[in-house]
Amino acid sequence: MADNSKGIAIVGGRVIDPSQDIDRLATVLIKDGVMEEVTAKPLAKAPDSYDVIDVAGQVVTPGFIDVHTHLRDPGEEHKETIETGTMAAARGGFTTICAMPNTVPCQDNANVIEAVLKRASEVGLVRVLPIGAITVGRHGEQLADMAELAAAGVIGFSDDGDPVADPNLMRQALSYASGLGLPIMNHPQEPALTRGAQMNEGPIANRLGLTGWPNEAESSMVARDVELAALTGGRLHECHISARQSIDAIRRAKERGLNVTAEATPHHLTLTDTWVLGEHGDDNGVVRSGAYDTSTKVNPPLRTQDDVDALIEALADGTIDLIATDHAPHAITDKLCTYQEAANGIANLETAFASVLSLHHRDAVSLPVLIERMTAAPARFLGMDIGTMKKGSTADITIFNPDLDWTVDPSEMATLGKHTPLAGTQMKGRVTTTIFGGKVIWDIAAVAPIG
Repeated sequence: MADNSKGIAIVGGRVIDPSQDIDRLATVLIKDGVMEEVTAKPLAKAPDSYDVIDVAGQVVTPGFIDVHTHLRDPGEEHKETIETGTMAAARGGFTTICAMPNTVPCQDNANVIEAVLKRASEVGLVRVLPIGAITVGRHGEQLADMAELAAAGVIGFSDDGDPVADPNLMRQALSYASGLGLPIMNHPQEPALTRGAQMNEGPIANRLGLTGWPNEAESSMVARDVELAALTGGRLHECHISARQSIDAIRRAKERGLNVTAEATPHHLTLTDTWVLGEHGDDNGVVRSGAYDTSTKVNPPLRTQDDVDALIEALADGTIDLIATDHAPHAITDKLCTYQEAANGIANLETAFASVLSLHHRDAVSLPVLIERMTAAPARFLGMDIGTMKKGSTADITIFNPDLDWTVDPSEMATLGKHTPLAGTQMKGRVTTTIFGGKVIWDIAAVAPIG
């Protein structure tokens, strides 16, 4: 393990940095917490003042960035804390995470934002960037003081978990935020079409007797938001896109030159509604004892294979700009109940990269594109000099073994939310080392993060 008081030389690995169009064997040199050099010679001898990390057979990238994380802190620390959430992030290769505002109290004022930032500076292992609420209390009735929130350090505004249903309020939010240069990150869901809904509308929902959630509940709001973005000139970001129709609307918005971006989650890119039947999505036409698996209950719901295929295509061609986890930890009692009573959400910071890496392993999306959607693209979205290994930039690095086989064991996760439909699933590819600000904060050989 590297002595972080010295420089670090990462040797023998394949270096992929989309921000610089780098994809080659190279040596990475870190000094005093910043990037010193990505050399042209993969086996360059490191100076004596450097500790060497040999990563032969592995891949070295800028640290991953997640623009959509739920840390539950303050107010619901029984579900997650800033400390445990950033530990989970480090294990998953994330060096920057953006904290959603559905905390208690809500992140709708400067006092809460400042408290989150203070707590993150004290116990966080990675960079935590708060997101402010669009409306007071996330109630969808009155705009929050966006200027105050922007001055406090938020990177955008969202009522995530709750859509901004009032179109006039959404228009005002986009107009106000555009003057601050920050995005509105909406949760696209038309409430009138999802009352009582539990999972994707279709044959699986019918078989299980669960109320269905149509694609149009998402795509109709995406279409509305796009037109309001055109009207106001505001920056619109659509969270956790899941439906083919939504992708079509976003693609048309980009063709019009509108300032519209979108994200997709690892679970919507890799899982379908058949997973609600249990047995890791194995549908043999029979409802078995593993059905109604509450770990599969998410908002928006897991969709069909056709939707998944459309998402993958959109990720590859850039219609979907970012991969974001929507890490949503809950207490065990929130999931150990009926499907109708269960909370929405998957705890996935630690499995996110292995999930999307499966797209590379089956040649659906190239590895450089996956890395770009998790590093350079979210950095552009944030307007920050991160997600890069350029000389002089902060040394945030992720190292992973693309061929390492491992089995998901929730009991070994750092997150307090142990609920994942991937429990017991064998994955291929895992983050082995995470470096934040030139300091090794996760080394798989050490079993636990390094404080």
